[in-house]
Formats: sequence, structure tokens, C-alpha cells
Amino acid sequence: MTGSDRQKLPVDIQAFEIMRGENYLYVDKTRHVYRMATEGRYYFLSRPRRFGKSLLVSTLKCLFQGRKELFAGLWIADHSDWEWQAHPVVVIDFSNVNNETPESLKVDLGTRLARIADEYQLTFKAPLLTSQLTELILALHRHTGQPVVVLIDEYDKPILDHLGKNLDIAKANRDVLKSFFGVLKSGELAPILRFVFLTGISRFSKVSIFSELNNLIDLSMDREYADLLGYTQQELETCFQEAIGSLATALAWPPEQVIATLARQYNGYRFSERDLRVYNPFSILRALRYQQFKDYWFESATPGFLIQLLQHAHYEFPEIENLEMSSRMTTYDLENLLPEVILFQTGYVTIKDVRNGLYILDYPNQEVKQAFIDHLLFAYTRETHRRTRSHILQLPGYLAQEDFDTFFETMRAIFASIPYDIESKRDEAYFHTIFYLLMSASGLDAQSSVLTSKGRIDLAIIFADKVYIIEFKCNQSAQTALQQIRAKQYADQYRGGGKKILLMGINFSTANRNLAEWIVNPAE
Repeated sequence: MTGSDRQKLPVDIQAFEIMRGENYLYVDKTRHVYRMATEGRYYFLSRPRRFGKSLLVSTLKCLFQGRKELFAGLWIADHSDWEWQAHPVVVIDFSNVNNETPESLKVDLGTRLARIADEYQLTFKAPLLTSQLTELILALHRHTGQPVVVLIDEYDKPILDHLGKNLDIAKANRDVLKSFFGVLKSGELAPILRFVFLTGISRFSKVSIFSELNNLIDLSMDREYADLLGYTQQELETCFQEAIGSLATALAWPPEQVIATLARQYNGYRFSERDLRVYNPFSILRALRYQQFKDYWFESATPGFLIQLLQHAHYEFPEIENLEMSSRMTTYDLENLLPEVILFQTGYVTIKDVRNGLYILDYPNQEVKQAFIDHLLFAYTRETHRRTRSHILQLPGYLAQEDFDTFFETMRAIFASIPYDIESKRDEAYFHTIFYLLMSASGLDAQSSVLTSKGRIDLAIIFADKVYIIEFKCNQSAQTALQQIRAKQYADQYRGGGKKILLMGINFSTANRNLAEWIVNPAE
């Protein structure tokens, strides 16, 4: 294949017509698109930011515009009976709508509706925003004789942009959206709407379009659409074979090692009870394009508000790895922001398992866990994290070599350097949190609150040849911690794996604000 024939990686392209017209690689999702377009009319899809929602909207726009030439060679053109009828399409992308105030939101939306009307040489005189949307849809139907398609991208951005900054504006913008979207369910418009699709990160319960479930098909956790966005393992290895080969050559690695590293860094997102996991497309495209493993998705927007919310709620961060949630994690409202729901919807945790109707959540991959832990640790320790970064990175080596004196001396020095004014309540949960964050930030495979048949292990640290089982106590003794590990037979979880098992009991002192005592013994 020559350089001119090689498909380009669409790292900065979200427009379907550009991807298909200018030889960019497109992973074929039109089997799902066809099913959506033929089985229903009102849809909603929630996915984390930069997960391909805008490309899906662009694909639907081109499909309903009847642009058959763009779909040549794709599933929908080769294997379906799609009629390629052109429909008028209303597309509103809220990612670039002015939402600083509810007034500016209304004005900008009105301007965009007028711009769409101009494209069809139409005018409307309705004074209110909701009336303008109704009049535009009616006029488009009369003008073309075809039912109208409405595609809304990132509908919730006018709300999300103000969380953690100004809740009153977030609520006021929500009310604007409530009345704006409400007309899409009206009896006047229903007969002339061919297809309505909204995307967003969150499903806010008090936005009108969500008030009646029978009016909306929510694909967010639908098992049949689990791979609608993101790349499956098969898609990665098939569609990106050439790019993976180029990365392997650049790193002088075998392709199998590249694939395994890509999986560890960027795979792991699961959006339904069906055990199907997908890669983050944003990070995959950049890792292959720039031939480096970096935290691309995380660096594109750090979760400052989310970390503030977790701190304000006194959230025990080690529990993030084994959160339990019901199906309520698909919806929330501004008056009751549940950290678990926000963590899931924003993509910082994903479904790990489903047990007895409960969803067990965990970090999706190493990119998200490592970067999120770094930000959490900085939030808890401020400049301590930056000053002690080199010491933190040496911790895995000390444990690998079983150099416990140096390990605990380093840990005590790090704890001692944390300013006293950051956290006044330094109880067992606080020390557990900092210890866990330090272990994870160092790059260790640290697993918190590991469930066993007789309780929960505070922390397990996994090496290729050994496992540390750690129990924390506060103002008690390291021996008491060690006795609990033995009494509850925590080591049984790891027997038979061929690894050395080491039991570590740690006691913290609230008076000294530091580690007071530790004991490390091999499991019997």
C-alpha cells in the first residue's frame, strides 16, 4: 500500500462526510445505525466525553440526507434495504452554544434555528424559542413534503458547564432545555418527525424529554448497543492492523506486546449487563497516531469539579474500585448529585461485573486510574505530591525487593510532609486513603477493599511473584491488624496461585499524624 492509499487516522475529525470523502479510517458502525433508524423514532444515548457521539450524529445526518455515496462499502449499503430518501435534518450541537446565562442560551439557540431556516430559504416570526422550534419543523415539513429529523449533540453541556461554579445558572439552563425539548413530544409535531436523537454525558431527570419513558428509547445501557461507540478488541486488531504494526516497529516491540499495552491503557469500558468491553477511541487514535502511550483522554479535561464533589462528600476514594450501584446510575438531578452516578456517566468508572441486580464498578483502564489517582493525591496533599514524586516512584522497587525499612521510612517522610491544614479528621479512613493513593500513584497494582467470603481486605498489592495483604488500624497496634488478616483467612484468596503471600499489619497514630508501627510476616 502506498502512502497515498494508506487511510489516515481521524484524530481531529468528527464529520462523517470528511472521513469518508478524504480517506480517513472509519470503523463501520452502520449495522447499529440501520437498526436504530428502522426500529424506533425517539432515542437518547449517554456516553463519556470524546467517545464518538458527535461522529454518530454526523453519520445519522448524512444517512437521513440520503447521501448514499458516502456509505459505499459499509454494512448499511451492502447488506440492508435502506431506501436513501432525503429528509430535512435539524442539527443542534450544544458543545459550542453560548450558555453563560439562560438569556444568552435562548438567544444563541434562536440564532441557530434561524440559520437552519435560511438554508432552506424559510423564515419564521414566532417570538418564543419553543414556538420557533415548532414553526421551523412545521415549515421544513411543508417545504420538503418529508418528515423531519432532529439531531441534538451534547444536550446537557449548558448544565454541566456550571456544575461546581454556579448551580443557579445550571438550574436556569436546565429549565430552558426543559421547555425547548418538550415541544418534540407534542401531538402537533409527532406525526411529522421521522427521527429524534439526543446525545449527552448525563441524563438529568427534570429535563422534559426524559419525563415519559415511553416516548424515548434510552440506548445508554442497552446490551444490543454496547459497542455502538468505542472499538471492540476485534475492531482494534482488524481495522488498525497497519497502525499497530507501525507502532510496533517504532517501539521495536512485537505486535502482541503493543496490543496488550493498548488494552491495559485504553480498553475496559463496559456499558451494559452484556460483558462486552470497548476501547476509548480518543486515546487509541492518538496513541497510534503519535506512537506514544500517554493519558490522552484524561489530559483533554481534568475533573476538577468531580474531585471537589468527592472531597465535599467525604468520599472514601479506595472504595471507588468496588462501587456497588443499582440501575439508578442512568439518571440524576441537580438537587441530588450522587458521586457514584457522576463517576460512571463521566467515564471515570465503568461496569466491572453484575451481581444479583447490582452493578460493580471500577476504573476502566490504567490511563484513567493512574491519572485520576494522581489528581486525587494532589488534591489531598497539595505540593507534597510534586515535591515527593521521585520518592513515590521508588516505592514499588522497595516492595519488590522486600526492603521494608526503606519502604516505611519513605512512607513516613511523605506522610510527615503533608500540611496539617489540609485534613483535620485524620482517622483510619484518611490514612487508608492516602496509603492507597500513594501505592496507586507509584504504578503498583493496588486493589482496595477486596471482597472475600469473610470480609474485605483493606488493600492488596499484586506483583508477578508475590502478593501483599494489608490491614490498617488506627491508635491500636500492627499486631491487631495482623491478627485480623489471619482470623478472617484473607490469604486464602491468593493461595494456589504460585505467588509468595506476605501479610502486612500497619497501625497509624492520630497524635503523630503518621505511621506508628508495622509488621510484615509471610503467610503460614
